[in-house]
Order: sequence, then structure tokens, then C-alpha cells
Amino acid sequence: MHTLTAIYRAPESKEEFDNHYREVHSPLASKMEGLRKMEVTWIEKMLTPGNETLPAAPHLICTMYFDDAESLYNSMKQPNSKAAAKDLMGFAGPLVSMVVGRTEEVTL
Repeated sequence: MHTLTAIYRAPESKEEFDNHYREVHSPLASKMEGLRKMEVTWIEKMLTPGNETLPAAPHLICTMYFDDAESLYNSMKQPNSKAAAKDLMGFAGPLVSMVVGRTEEVTL
């Protein structure tokens, strides 16, 4: 699996941000071509002190799962993914950091 993870810092208006995220952005993102699963974590509390890696608690983290790197990168060129990206930059551009990674499941 390959993941695209968006980490959002707290917005000035959490209520306005949360409404847009739930009502507009999440439905757009859920239609991204090749997307297998999407998880949104609303941060409740930061357990460690801020540092250079993460200076403050994020507001939310969204992880999107794709079959492999090729599926993820091909998705980014498709219409639904472009629509989600355009919306993201419009309402949260300065608030978001995004990372791509290879995800391995750990057997318990």
C-alpha cells in the first residue's frame, strides 16, 4: 500500500474549517481515482511537547490509501483528484502539509 497523508494545523475558525472539511472536501477526496480507503483522525490531545518535528498539535490528519505508488501518482493526474486538490488549496492551503509513503501492516 501507498499512502497520501495530509496533516492540518489548527485553523483560526475551527467550526468553519470543520464544516467545509466534512461537507465539501471529504466528499470530493473520497472520489479520488484509485483510492482504496480514507481515514480522518480529529486530534484530541498532543501527548509529547512540541519540537522541531511537530511544534504544536495538528487539528486533523487524513490518510488516504492506494494499492501502490503507481496508483497514487496516476490518481493525482485524474479529474476527481484534481478537483479535491483545487478545493484543498482554496480552503486550507497554508494549513496543510502532505507526505507520501509506503505503508506496511504490522501483524499483531
